[in-house]
Amino acid sequence: MRQVSVVISTYTADVSGVCSALYELGGMVVIHDPSGCNSTYNTHDEPRWYDMDSLVFISGLSEIDAIMGNDEKFIQDIIRAARELKPRFIALVRTPVPMMIGTDFEAIRDIIEEETGLPVFYFPTNGMHSYVQGVEMALEMVAERLVREPAKAVTENHDQSKIILVNLLGVTPLDFSVNTTLSSMREYLERNGFEIISSFAMGSTLGEIARAAEAEVNLVVSSSGLLAAKKLEERFGIPYVIGMPTGAFLEKVIEALRKVARTKVSGKAYGNPDDTIREQTRREEAEIYMIGEPVILQSMQEAIWAEYGINVRIICPLEVNEEVLSKNCIITTGEEEIQQIVGNAAAVIADPMYQPICPKTAQFISLPHEAFSGRIYRKDIPDLTDMGFLRDYFTDCLEQ
Repeated sequence: MRQVSVVISTYTADVSGVCSALYELGGMVVIHDPSGCNSTYNTHDEPRWYDMDSLVFISGLSEIDAIMGNDEKFIQDIIRAARELKPRFIALVRTPVPMMIGTDFEAIRDIIEEETGLPVFYFPTNGMHSYVQGVEMALEMVAERLVREPAKAVTENHDQSKIILVNLLGVTPLDFSVNTTLSSMREYLERNGFEIISSFAMGSTLGEIARAAEAEVNLVVSSSGLLAAKKLEERFGIPYVIGMPTGAFLEKVIEALRKVARTKVSGKAYGNPDDTIREQTRREEAEIYMIGEPVILQSMQEAIWAEYGINVRIICPLEVNEEVLSKNCIITTGEEEIQQIVGNAAAVIADPMYQPICPKTAQFISLPHEAFSGRIYRKDIPDLTDMGFLRDYFTDCLEQ
C-alpha cells in the first residue's frame, strides 16, 4: 500500500501522454474506452484543447460491446471517420477496460491499416503508468515511423563557428505547459549557434519532424524524450545530450551539445564529478528538496549550484529510465516515502499539491507542474528557463 496516494494528486496517466505527444501532428488519436479517459485528458491535461484543433476521439465502448467483444463497430467507426476527416495517421490507445477483456489491438490495427491505406499505430497503454511512459512511447514511434531519411548525408562539423542543427526531444505541455518556456529554449540555442530543426512534439509541424534526421545532435529536455533519442541514434547515428537549458546551466548545455556533436558520444549535461563535493557542503544539514520530473529538475539543480553554490536534492516520483538520473537523485515509490524524506527539510520546491505532506517548518516554494495538478495552477507555471522565481530564496540563503 506504500504506493497509494491518500493526500496528494497522481501524475497524468500514460493514455493522456500519448494524446499529448501526438496532438499537433495531424493524426487521428482514438482512445478505446467508455468515455472517462477522454474527458480527463481534454479537461485537465490538455491546455491546447480550446485554441488548436486536433482529432482526439473516444470509442464510447459500451458495457454490452465489452461483454460481447463487438470489435467490428470500433473498426468501422474508425474507418468511416478516417475517410471523412483524412488524417495523416491513426493512433489506437488502450485503456484499462479493453486491457482487461483482452482486445486484440494488433489485429484491429492491421485491418484498419489495410482498409484505409494510412499508417496505424497501437500503443499498449493501460492507465496504470504515468504520462512519461505514454509520451516516450509515442515519440519513439514518431522517430521510427514518421522521420524520413535525410536528403543528403550529414557531414561532420568541426568548425566551432558553424551553425549546428539540433532537435528538441520530450517537449509537451505536460512538462512545459504553454507558456514561454519552449520559445525561450529555442531563443537560447539559436543565440548560441544552433538551428532548431524540430521539436518533438510541440511547436513543430509533421513536415518539420520528418526532417529530424538532418540534425547533428539531439537535446533531450525531459525524460519523455529519451526513447526517441535512442531511436534516432539507432536509425541515423545522431548522438544526444540529456539536459534542459535553464539559468546558469545554459553554458553547460551549449558546451555539451558542441562536444557531443563533435565526438558522437551521447551523454548527460548534468551529473558531474563534483557531486561528492556537493554532498559535503556546509548546507548539507539544512536539506533543500525539489520534487518532480528529473531532467528538468536536475538541470535546475545544476543552475542553482553554478549560481549560488548550494546543493539541492532531487526527489523523482516517476518511473523513468535510469540513464536520465544522476548520483544524488532520490527515487521514490509514493506519498509516504516522500513525506519521510522531506521530514526535516529546510525548504521544498514542488507543485503546490505536494505542500500538505511537507513539514510545516519547511519553506514551501511553488513550482506547478501541469502533469501533476492539471489546469489548477496553470497561470502560475513559470518559464522554466528563467530561474528568477527562485532568486529571492537562494539569495536569502547566502545572506544567512
